Formats: sequence, structure tokens, C-alpha cells
Amino acid sequence: MSANQHIKPTEFARRRKRLMQMMGKASVAILPAAPMRARNRDAEHPYRQDSDFYYLSGFNEPDAVLVLIPKRKHGEVILFCRERDPEMETWHGRRAGLKGAMEHYGADDAFPISDIDDILPGLLEHSERVYYAMGCDTQFDQRVTGWINRLKEQSRAGAHAPSEFVALDHLLHDMRLYKSRAEISAMRTAAKISAQAHKRAMQQCQPGKMEYEIEAEFQHHFKQHNFANAYTPIVGGGENSCILHYTENNAELRDGDLLLIDAGAENELYAADITRTFPVNGRFSSEQKALYQIVLDAQLAAIDKVRPGNHWDAPHEAAVRILTKGLIKLGLLKGNLRTLIKEQAYRTFYMHRTGHWLGMDVHDVGDYKVGGAWRELEPGMVLTVEPGLYIAPGIKVGKRRIAKKWQGIGIRIEDDILVTKDGCDVLSKDVPKTIVEIEALMAETFAPDNTRGFGNFSKRRGSI
Repeated sequence: MSANQHIKPTEFARRRKRLMQMMGKASVAILPAAPMRARNRDAEHPYRQDSDFYYLSGFNEPDAVLVLIPKRKHGEVILFCRERDPEMETWHGRRAGLKGAMEHYGADDAFPISDIDDILPGLLEHSERVYYAMGCDTQFDQRVTGWINRLKEQSRAGAHAPSEFVALDHLLHDMRLYKSRAEISAMRTAAKISAQAHKRAMQQCQPGKMEYEIEAEFQHHFKQHNFANAYTPIVGGGENSCILHYTENNAELRDGDLLLIDAGAENELYAADITRTFPVNGRFSSEQKALYQIVLDAQLAAIDKVRPGNHWDAPHEAAVRILTKGLIKLGLLKGNLRTLIKEQAYRTFYMHRTGHWLGMDVHDVGDYKVGGAWRELEPGMVLTVEPGLYIAPGIKVGKRRIAKKWQGIGIRIEDDILVTKDGCDVLSKDVPKTIVEIEALMAETFAPDNTRGFGNFSKRRGSI
């Protein structure tokens, strides 16, 4: 375990204990690890553990299954995993093995994964309920039902099969929604490193560079700190900023365009998710300024609604009001504010929600509604706040074409927000986002003395 690791073995143990308390007696929980994913022929994608499995185990190997059995006399926590194998470890890396599973990962019992078909049915025999996330892995679903059916077939010989399947997601994902101090610390670190990378990207950006060159700044900075991408970065200049999930990242950055970057680091499987939009040449045009300020005002209004007792949709409602009001002021929408909001006229320019839960998954688990009503925000929840405006080329409002000067401008501003006891904390606050802050930071890069090697200020900024 790394010296600076935030999530300690004791926390994984507490999580398991809490889940088993909710499960109660005569129940079994089964969680498979994520499999390796083939990239092409003999190559595989970098391994990333299943979030639910890791949340309860901290175990970061494939070919493993975690089994929890509350009140089991011989131990409640059972881990099936790969055995130590010097030859295989020479090829593919070290394994914890059965001894390591017990010594370092809190397992009471550990068995070879190759023996699971022989052992697991016996562990199920004395239970009434099986907690399992059906539908996530169809192959493993078949194995689980196969173990149950085998017990049913042996009923005449006295075997007892569980009679009830319970969705494990319902309990586990509600647990994951509320972040502990250690989880918040891990996410704060991910946001800090991501913020540094975003600032680095602003300072390295200039006309003529390619989107992938700016993306490389994130790869470099994350790897320097032994972090991975929490998701595929979006680096979209000009018209590409109007494509919400643009990931080609292969176009040239042009003088006078904006660059939208949506990128975040993953730390101990906890994600940061940050978006900033800034001018390629370091200066916003008047049209870009007008639209950007609307989005920023909408984001600040939405963040102000992130506090205990407010419902999940309150930030979105606040953002929509500011965005719609701003679009009317600029003449991009025409009509009564309340009517336009009711008719969702803003969706021509703003077609997504204002945020999502954030945690081990970028779009993290947790219900947004409870009993048909929007969920109330509570301390320990972490969410993004990310309003935007996207004016794609050729866009129309009804039959009316939008003026050319607005077209090709896409803007999103996204931060990671922790709900606190008294309000909220912006985990990603280190990234500049006001017009003045962004232009000042980018001006440092284009200094006339060329100390950073980017040449003359006026030449690099063209006509600005």
C-alpha cells in the first residue's frame, strides 16, 4: 500500500461490516471482479477494477470473487482469487495469492478461483437470500444461477437453495453516495492534480497547435503523479466544442476560436471531472465574452443552490433560469422568460443536465429521485455543476437562423462540488474560470521576453 494512500484497509472493513449489517442473517453477497478486456489480439486494455468490488475489497486483480456471509462461524469475508504462480507472475506481474488476500485485504478465508464451482454452492446452501447485481455480467449471471440450480437439483438429498434474489446495487450504491473523509481526501487530491493540468493546458495553448498536443499535457501531468485519466478527455476547439462527447482530439487550434477541455484524473479509483473553456489566443472576443459570462453566472447560481435540504434539481433550475435570461438578452431567444423555461426553449443551446453524482465512477451511482421526488442534498454527497451553451454552425431557432457571429461557440464550465454541513465546497476551485483570471494566466505564457519559449506576444496573438 502506498504511503500516501487515502483509503486504508480499516475503511474497506467498515464498509463490509456495514453492508452485512443491512443484509442480515441467512444471506450471501456475491461480487465478481472486473475481467480483463482485450484491446486487440494479444494486447489488453489497462486493467481497471469494478467499482463495487473495489469499494468493498480494495483488491485490484482480475479473476476474483468476493463473498460476504454475515455471522458465518468460520469467517464472514471470503475471497476467491488467483494463486501465486512464479511463471505467470514473470509474464504478467505479481499476485497477492491466497495468503496475501488474508494478510493484506482482510479476507477471513481465501480459496483458488479455479475451485469456485466446487466451493461456492456449499456456501450458498444455508442462506435464504442472495445479494447480487444481476444483469451487469451475463456470463457471471449464468454461473450464479447455475450454482443455485445445482442446489435445487440436490433438494431430495437434503440440499437447501436460496429462495430470494435481492439487488445488491440498492444497498451498496446508496452507501457509495455518501463519501467518507478518506474518500473526500482522495477526490480532493484528484481535483488538485487535475486543476494543475488544466492550468498547464491554458499556458501551453496557442494557435497552430493540435488538440492532441494539449491533451498530451494532461497525460504527462497525470502520469507524473501516477494517476490515470478518469475518462477519455474531451479537447475540442472551435466547432468541435459544440460536440458534447467529442474525443477525436485531432484538429488544429485556430486563432480566434475557443477551446473546451473536459478532463479529470483518477486517484485510487476516485474521479475528478473538470471542464474549462478558454480562447486559443488568450483573449476572448466580445461575442465569446458575452456567452461565457452567461454560462459562468449560471454556474455560480447553481453552485449557490448546492446545500443541505435543497433538492437535486435546484442547481439545474437556477442554471436554466440564468441561461434563458441571458439568451433573451442577446436576442438568441425571443419571448417571455417563464414561458420559454416552461417550454424548454433553452434546449436548442443547452441540451444536458447541470450535473451528476461523482465518485468512483465519473457518472457515479446513487438515485436522483426517492419515492418519485427529487432527492434532497445531504453532507458527504459529491456532484458536478456544469452548465453550458453550444451554438453549432447552421443552428436555427424554429425557422430563424442564428447570426454567424455566434456560431461555432461552445462553452461549458464544470466543477466538482462537495455538499457540506453548512453549504458546499468546490473541490476544483484551483482552476481559473473568470474571464479576467483566464486571460491573466494565459498572458503569462505569451510574455514578450520569451522565457517560456513561445515567441513574441503580438505575433502569437495575431490581430488581438
